[in-house]
Amino acid sequence: MYSDEWSRRAANKLKAELKLSGVSYGELVSRLADLGIEETYKGVATKITRGRFTFVFFLQCMKALGKDEIRLD
Repeated sequence: MYSDEWSRRAANKLKAELKLSGVSYGELVSRLADLGIEETYKGVATKITRGRFTFVFFLQCMKALGKDEIRLD
């Protein structure tokens, strides 16, 4: 698979988890801040839209969403 396809999959997975949790990008920024992780709305939106983020960022988002487990379908 090409890198662009993996980026699309990563973005779609994170977007799906946000939607399932009923959390907007703005709320995610706030929840990340509660964990001591400083991100801007624009930075979060850009990362997620492009699907270009580190696994660390993904894990931080999952923690902010209260997710202990995810399925990679």
